[in-house]
Amino acid sequence: MNRDRVILGIDPGLANTGWGIVRQRGSKLTCVAYGCVTTPTEQPLAERLAKIYEQIGAVIQKYGPSCIGIETVWFGQNITAAFATGQARGAALVACAQGGLDVGEFSPRQIKLAVVGTGSADKAQVQYMVKQLLGLDAEPKPDHAADALAAAICYTTHEGIEARGQNRLEQAESAAAAAGASNKLEAAIAAAEARDAAAAKRRAR
Repeated sequence: MNRDRVILGIDPGLANTGWGIVRQRGSKLTCVAYGCVTTPTEQPLAERLAKIYEQIGAVIQKYGPSCIGIETVWFGQNITAAFATGQARGAALVACAQGGLDVGEFSPRQIKLAVVGTGSADKAQVQYMVKQLLGLDAEPKPDHAADALAAAICYTTHEGIEARGQNRLEQAESAAAAAGASNKLEAAIAAAEARDAAAAKRRAR
């Protein structure tokens, strides 16, 4: 598949929202830029969310990505933290929606599996593999930015899986439609034969 596009990755968090920009040319991936939106805890919630929205919007405007890979919220044992992450994620997604980006949403396990090869990888392993896959001179830091780049990488791998799955679905639907049409034709032929037989029987009387 020939591809030339820019992908945004986001690792959402109220205190730290990581972002990363990856360029894809065919099968080659390169890192364009990465960073982190940080909001202080003493700042009002609405202002923190506005900052995430505005800065992610600025990143989109500057680098012009066409799609985004974003991590889903993992609740774990801390519901309060998950709720805050969900709010930050929502602010980032609004900026992406306004930018017209195609959105791919992936669980932490899916992202780790795509980048490292195991869904139980730790942050150090993710940072190392992001460095290797993108040909960076050093591991990207902070880890929020590395996770964001990993989400962008995950978008490229899962898109192919989803496309193959969609093709299989379309093939199955076509086969089912063809089978349905065949059954309908057989039923129509049988009905016509029955009508002909009935007409012949009436004539015989």
